[in-house]
Formats: sequence, structure tokens, C-alpha cells
Amino acid sequence: MSKICQITGKKAMTGNNVSHSKRRTKRTFNVNLFTKKFFYVEQDCWISLKISAAGLRVINKMGLDAALNNAVAKGYCDWKDIKVIG
Repeated sequence: MSKICQITGKKAMTGNNVSHSKRRTKRTFNVNLFTKKFFYVEQDCWISLKISAAGLRVINKMGLDAALNNAVAKGYCDWKDIKVIG
């Protein structure tokens, strides 16, 4: 699975390491991703999401159902990509 947040759609960016002598080498800026389990009350089940720290803040502000509906509407994830646990 790629390094993309399922709630906010954030993904890794590329940039440069710049040394003191201003030499530039390519590098990647990865997203602060982690796997977290949530209890999805509307479906009465546990789901596992790969989210960033910013995605966790969005879920805390909007609620899990609204955040998932918003992410599916924007195309960041699909309902079949959400892993249901038990």
C-alpha cells in the first residue's frame, strides 16, 4: 500500500537536501502516517485506516462518518479500500 493518507490525501513530496556548500541532492519528504483502528458506529464494526496526524485531527473535529464521507467524495479513498476488522 502506498504512503497516502486515506482521510486527507496527503502523500510524499520530493525536494532537495541542501548542504552548507549549496550542493543539492534529491530526497523525499514522507508523511507522518500510522495505522489506527476506529469503531465505526454507523456500521457497528471496527475499521483500520492508514492516516496522518492531520487526518486524525480532522476525524476528531468532524467525526469519523463525516470525515470518511468527505474523503470518499473527494476521491482520497474508496469504500472498498477501507479495511473492516471483525
